[in-house]
Amino acid sequence: MSEQNNGKLELIATQKVVTNPELYKIIDFLNKNLKGYNLMFGLTKKADTMIISVYEVE
Repeated sequence: MSEQNNGKLELIATQKVVTNPELYKIIDFLNKNLKGYNLMFGLTKKADTMIISVYEVE
């Protein structure tokens, strides 16, 4: 019997950076091109900083 992918996300790393509207393009690029490596990238904005998150999709 094969095991199904349940789509759980495991947080690997985060990094705070100064707000930059171009970061959304980079995150989108990474998600599109590294999907096959079971990686997912996220971006959140808080005040004048952004947090980049890297997840492994289990």
